[in-house]
Order: sequence, then structure tokens, then C-alpha cells
Amino acid sequence: MTSYPLLLKQLWHTPLANAADQEIIYRDRLRLSYYQVYTRIEQFCAALATYGLQQNDVIAVMDHDSHRYLECYFAIPMYGATMMTVNTKLTPTQIAYTLNHSRASMLLLHADFIPIIESIHAELPGIQKYIVMADGTAVPQTILQFDDEYECWLANQKGGFNFSDFDENTRATIFYTTGTTGMPKGVYYTHRQLVLHTLAAGMALTAPAARQRFHSEDIYMPLTPMFHVHAWGIPYIVTLLGLKQVYPGRYAPDMLLQLIREEQVTCSHCVPTLLKMILTAARASAVDLRGWKVVVGGSALPQALARQALEMGVDCFAGYGLSETAPILTLAQLNTTAQDSVTGDSLARLCCAGRAIPLVDLQIIDQAMQLQAHDGQSSGEIVVRAPWLTQGYLDDTEASVALWHHDYLHTQDIGIMDPNGYLYITDRLKDVIKVAGEWVSSLELENTLTQVAGVNEVAVIGVPDKRWGERPLALLIVDNRLFKESAAQEQVRLFVEHGSISKHALLTRFKQVEKITKTSVGKIDKKALRAEHAATQ
Repeated sequence: MTSYPLLLKQLWHTPLANAADQEIIYRDRLRLSYYQVYTRIEQFCAALATYGLQQNDVIAVMDHDSHRYLECYFAIPMYGATMMTVNTKLTPTQIAYTLNHSRASMLLLHADFIPIIESIHAELPGIQKYIVMADGTAVPQTILQFDDEYECWLANQKGGFNFSDFDENTRATIFYTTGTTGMPKGVYYTHRQLVLHTLAAGMALTAPAARQRFHSEDIYMPLTPMFHVHAWGIPYIVTLLGLKQVYPGRYAPDMLLQLIREEQVTCSHCVPTLLKMILTAARASAVDLRGWKVVVGGSALPQALARQALEMGVDCFAGYGLSETAPILTLAQLNTTAQDSVTGDSLARLCCAGRAIPLVDLQIIDQAMQLQAHDGQSSGEIVVRAPWLTQGYLDDTEASVALWHHDYLHTQDIGIMDPNGYLYITDRLKDVIKVAGEWVSSLELENTLTQVAGVNEVAVIGVPDKRWGERPLALLIVDNRLFKESAAQEQVRLFVEHGSISKHALLTRFKQVEKITKTSVGKIDKKALRAEHAATQ
């Protein structure tokens, strides 16, 4: 009996049979059918073969959210190679590290990002081929030697590429996540894992009878960067469902609202900061957002923001997952009896992490790995098992072992679960700070500020912020004869410019204190500091 491996190419069978004429749109510039996009995927793979690319080679992508990126999502893994999505919000130093660490040999590069790659070009000996994405404009003058322009590269090839079967455990994607210390870590996924995540998350998204759901008549536009955890995996889901897809390119409020209005977009996903920006812009320009459904993740969905969205007719609800979980683990979907009036407990549930999607075994444990009751009160670390979770970090055995301690993936988030299965995240073990969905390392920021004249001691914590979700607060014990806050601000700016810390560190606020609370063993007690300074705005 011939086996049928779970490969990403299998996701195309249904849409090509049932929705071949459905549209995939790029901004206000280009409209393609599913059939045309699939043909371009065939041309893409024929071009890889012409260049002599091998299965298991790593091909990196730096682009805005576009039809091209969707083609990369499929073409590179379907060829048998690995797609590496470059986080364009990392520092140049970190981008160079991730490209080298992943062993990428080819880079598909949007022209907007040429200056970044020019600045680190000498540090990228492994990149042997460059394809530029000119996006309809002239290729700018650059020191980079491009092998071709993306559209010409495809046009020189015929369709009809033969996609062979191979082992479903072949690595399909890799991307990098930053942590509290050191360089970013490589997270990788196989074809089997991505197909199973697509099926389980797709089932969860389409299951509810009324709200907090996607369906076959929806029109989809991603508002999560496609370099970030497969845009939460939703492009794979909507392709399987054959939905009309709209890709906005570089995010700009006017263009996003134009596409929502003119293309009648009905479903998206984004971080709270972006949702707030769109709601504000929509009110200012009198754009009607009724009927728009939005999954909110990356950081907690504030109840005030959810209430504002609901009042404007937006069906928003939270989701939860990690880079290491492909990522969707839970969705905050309400029971049908709670759909009509979303207030009080219903609003809190809409904004919590939600309930586990199919095939996810999610538990709360104490420090002894003992399971905690799902009573809405017993707190502990959130641990999880599912068939699509990353098996480890690339070339980092120690961190991989810690991630999978006692056969559960450890999220390092603290939470409680109520008797109905709703997960509430109450804290996190990590000290990194999440600003607009992106991590800022408190340790790196502390190390930077200790170099400022007059700073005797420093602790950096994350505090709630109405616009950014969180922002860094630096608590400083200083010598007033030497310390100047302007010097601290300048030091952070210099380190950001030099690529040592995230640009979101520029949002740091400073507060002089007389003491910094410590634990009994002399460590900075950041949990206590967060409680003490949570009201700082």
C-alpha cells in the first residue's frame, strides 16, 4: 500500500479542485487566482532546480506581507528545502547571526531591506545567491550582486513542476525567537507538524456556531508579520479553506482601511497595538468595521480595547501560543449562550488565553511537576503537549532539554484554568518585556544602563502601557552629582543604533528609587517590583 505523507503540497488539493478561480490580492496592485498562484509556485521550484538548489538547503526570505511571501510559504518546503523567515525587526547584528546560524545559502530580499543587508553583507559568507523583490520599481543601486529579480526569475520558468513525495518529517521552516539572554534561538518545524497544526487550528477556528469563527465565505487579510511564527499559521488554514486572501504589504493605516473597505475583509489577526491603531483610524475616517473578525495575540487583549472593538461591531477574541508551539494552543471562543451580550465574565473570557484547540494537552503544574486543579484558583506554570510542537532549538541541546523537561514543553508562563477549560495567564517566568508584540530583554537593557555615569544599581521591569501593551521601566539608584537622565537616554539610543538591543528599548522610562527590592538570596525580586510599580504610566 502506497503511503500518503503529510506534506504541505497536500493543502492545495481541495482549493485547486473547489476554488481555483478564487482571488489572492496584493495591496491595490495585483489580483491573482489560486490557479495562477499555484502555477507561480511551480515556476518558483523550477527556478530553484535551475539554480541547483538541493533538498534540505535553507532559503531565507525578507519581504513585507505579500502574495510573494505566501508563495514562499509553500514553494520552498514543497521543493524539499527549508524556508527561513527573517525577522526584520531584529537588529542588523541579530539578523546576521540568524542567517549564518540557519546556514541559509539563498536570500529573497525586498528592495526596502537592501540597506540592512548592505550593512552586514561582509558578515554573510554563506549567502551564495540573492533574488531581489523590486515590487514594480527599479532596483536601486547597491553593492549587493543580485542573481535575478523575483518576477523575472519566475517568468523565465514554465509551470508543471513535479512535486515528489518525501519524508513528512522533513524540516519545512525555521525562524528565530529572542529570549532573555544571548542571541536568538532557532525554532524549526516539519511538514507533518505544520499540516497537523493547520488541521487542528482550522477545526477550532471554524467550529463555533456564530461568532469567534472563520468560514468558507470569509475574506482574509493578515495583520501579523509573515516572518512571525508563520503569521500564526493562518495563511495555511485559509489556503486549505479556499478563502479570498488580501495581502497588505507594508502596514500603513490608510492602506489597511482601504483594503478592509474595498475588498470587504472579514477576518484578520493582529497584536493589540495594531488593533487599537486601526480602530482609532477607522473612527477618524468614519470607516465601518462591522462584520470584521479579529484574533488578537502576541500579548494580552485588554478588556477596554475589546469593549471598544465590540462597540464598533468588531468580533475580536484572544488566542495564545508561543513561537515554540507553531503557535496556536488556545482560542478564547465563547459558548453560544454567551454570544448576545459580551460583558462581565463573558468579556473576561473573550480576553483570556482561551481553551485548548483539538489535540492539545495543556496543564498547569507546580514546581514539583504536580498537576494543579482546574478550579480557577490553583496557579502554576503552563506546560503543553501537541503533535506539532517544536522538538527543540537548532544546535542548542541544553536549551532544548530545558524546554522539554519531563516530556512537556514548558512555556515559562504562569496561569490558572477554570472548570470550563478557560486559561488565564497571570504572570510569566521570563523577565523579557513584550512591547507591541516584540521582546525587549530586561537584562540587556540593565547591562546598557549600568554603563551610564552615576548609575549605582538598576533593575528593568515591564509595566502596563495603554498604547504598547507593555514598556520598559528602569528603576535606578543613582549618584545625583553624576547622573543625568539625558545621558541614560543617549546610552540606550547608541546601543540601539549599534544593533546591541531592540529598538523598542527607546520606549524606556526612568524612575529614581531609594531601594530595589531583593529576594532572600540577594536576587532582584522583579515580581515584587512589578506589583510595586504596576501603576507607572
